[in-house]
Amino acid sequence: MPHLIVEYSRNLAGFPEAQALTELNQTVTASPEIADEADLKTRFIVANSFAIGTAPDARAFVHAQLRLLSGRTPEAKRELSERIASVLRRLAPRPAGVQVQLSVEVVDMDRGSYAKERL
Repeated sequence: MPHLIVEYSRNLAGFPEAQALTELNQTVTASPEIADEADLKTRFIVANSFAIGTAPDARAFVHAQLRLLSGRTPEAKRELSERIASVLRRLAPRPAGVQVQLSVEVVDMDRGSYAKERL
């Protein structure tokens, strides 16, 4: 815990994943909500097959999901969401003629069923 999964559409070629990984991990672990920086697991997933709506317009997306153990306040979740959005807003490619949609969600993981070990 926590897990940060960033998905983006394949038509955002040149997404600076290495830079984004570094900056996302720095900004998320700087939050007082994250007790141990070594707990954050971040990854990028490219959506090779995707559709956005039904119009033939050129569209793309970046969606981040931060999965945290339950118990955070709505304000804490909103602050974490904005930290993530600010990095992605700055780094996401913006191809000419393509509408890019950015979204971030914070998801509670059930404390009672979550299992984790460091091996």
